[in-house]
Amino acid sequence: MTVDEFLVWAEGRPGRHELVDGRVCAMAPERAGHARAKLRAQRALEGAIARAGVLCEALPDGMTVRIDARTAYEPDALVYCGPRLPANEVIVPAPVVVVEVLSPSTGFFDRHGKLAGYFAVPSIRHYLIVDIDRRMVIHHARDGDEIRTRLVPSGPLRLDPPGLDLDAAALFDEP
Repeated sequence: MTVDEFLVWAEGRPGRHELVDGRVCAMAPERAGHARAKLRAQRALEGAIARAGVLCEALPDGMTVRIDARTAYEPDALVYCGPRLPANEVIVPAPVVVVEVLSPSTGFFDRHGKLAGYFAVPSIRHYLIVDIDRRMVIHHARDGDEIRTRLVPSGPLRLDPPGLDLDAAALFDEP
């Protein structure tokens, strides 16, 4: 199945799905901690955008990132910059930051398969993996032709471009 066929198939269908190499993959129900971390990530990104005063928008899960003709992911949060997307748009054409919160069912794929997939999209500069069990943000950043990785348990997290500053600890529940 292509991404375009997948989007038609998924319209109005219950549940959440992603398309991986032409195959539909159902997403497992979420745990409360996962849902809270997604919400905190979106709020932290929105706050960082407001503080930076950049023309960007943070969006929650439900938006689609086209990786290639047969693969589309639905990150837990993302940031894109530029004009506001039309209300009926489901694909974010040029995300800059994508966020995935690890879960038991998807952790391996988030750390490996999605890492390669997201960085196949030229606009993506930052891929944040939020590990709520270890209270760690794994920050993968595009630096020219290289991808650099930092482990950030707390403290500042700089996402440049687009010039956003987050506090990694804000992504986690209070201990």
